[in-house]
Amino acid sequence: MSTVARDLVEKYDVPAPRYTSYPTVPYWESAGLTTEIWTEELKRAFSVPTARWSLYLHIPFCETLCTFCGCNTSITKNHNREDPYIAAVHREWELYLKAVPGIQDRVLEEIHLGGGTPTFLSPDNLKKLLAPILAAVKGPEGQVMERSIEVDPRRTNREHLKALREVGFTRVSMGVQDFTPEVQKLVNRIQPVEMTENLTREARELGFHSVNFDLIYGLPKQNPESMRLSMEQTLRLRPDRIALYSYAHVPWMKAVQRLFTESDLPAGADKRILYEIARTALLENGYAEIGMDHFALKTDSLFRASESSNLHRNFMGYTSRRTDILLGLGVSSISETPGCFHQNEKALPAYEKMMEAGKLTTHRGHLLTTEDRKNREEILELMTKLSVEILPDEVADAQDFLAEMIADGLVEIRGSEKSTRLSVTEKGRPFLRNACLFFDRRLRAKAPQTRIFSKSI
Repeated sequence: MSTVARDLVEKYDVPAPRYTSYPTVPYWESAGLTTEIWTEELKRAFSVPTARWSLYLHIPFCETLCTFCGCNTSITKNHNREDPYIAAVHREWELYLKAVPGIQDRVLEEIHLGGGTPTFLSPDNLKKLLAPILAAVKGPEGQVMERSIEVDPRRTNREHLKALREVGFTRVSMGVQDFTPEVQKLVNRIQPVEMTENLTREARELGFHSVNFDLIYGLPKQNPESMRLSMEQTLRLRPDRIALYSYAHVPWMKAVQRLFTESDLPAGADKRILYEIARTALLENGYAEIGMDHFALKTDSLFRASESSNLHRNFMGYTSRRTDILLGLGVSSISETPGCFHQNEKALPAYEKMMEAGKLTTHRGHLLTTEDRKNREEILELMTKLSVEILPDEVADAQDFLAEMIADGLVEIRGSEKSTRLSVTEKGRPFLRNACLFFDRRLRAKAPQTRIFSKSI
């Protein structure tokens, strides 16, 4: 990394949201958002004849805790927990079908299982969970509904994959994080490369047409040598997609991250070097960079979506299809409509108790204002296309707020009085989150007084 680039990283490596939503969760105004208001918002969204939606199912269980993890999880080896949880999710689904009749009339574009560890469930229980849901929904005409799942290779076997293929799943996302034994030990995730290799081979043999690896840079004891090793192994297995996430160190929110010290972590420019090593290796071996922190082979639907300007971003990350509604089932799941965000109860016992009582749960949410909707669209476009049109009355503010990024060649503002675009340059890609801050009117109006967000690089 050049001296100039190192200076830029040190300059712009500041706390910033990841912008899987806008407003970001810490700025949601939950007061007054009842479950009744939420279901009315959902009815309104599903009443639109052209509405398309996606479905997310959260499986919180993990047998062991990875120390880098920021997800909502329940650590247990008790597989007797499976059936009660499946019953709770089914009950929630039935409650939504009753409260929002339009669900079954609208096109379901994609269904995704995340966690936790979805393959904590047995193969038979995966099918048991999915069967009544898939039987009740309407898929897109002339297209295949995208069905994907996150899996832990340590907890996933061929029978899991066979069960998923039997219900139409064709995309599998494998948690890998890092192939280096020392790093794996520190993050409490011992996963020999042979384990990932075997599952990758089996997935392809069974007909999964898209295999994704989740990797993380910035983990404890990662260094250039270990990153090169991880990329060598990754390229040898040649996944169709790669999510190369920045490790978000937020020990004030996730106490488990205190099990290693900040001195163990690569930071700032040293952390960014790890990303650049991985990025260079991927670009030299046929992968295209998609949005922020994602890569795909040119045969993958994520690349095609990027090329055709159909790339979308929501709480599930980057997706190849844009949907108007995301409905989340399960403990802590987040949903969204054009006008509202909603999160389920986060505590598993409370969630299951509410489902037993036949009541939908609300932990928090947010009704979007007109300005929220405008800012959400601007951030979404910048995150997916690296360029967005700004209004005439925004130009002066953008030039002022982004003055240093413009001077450093990271963003450009060009156009006429009728049409002006704000664009992130190739040099500015690492600083995409910083550029999005311009449209984050809520954060600009009220900067957080405590640590909330991870660093942007």
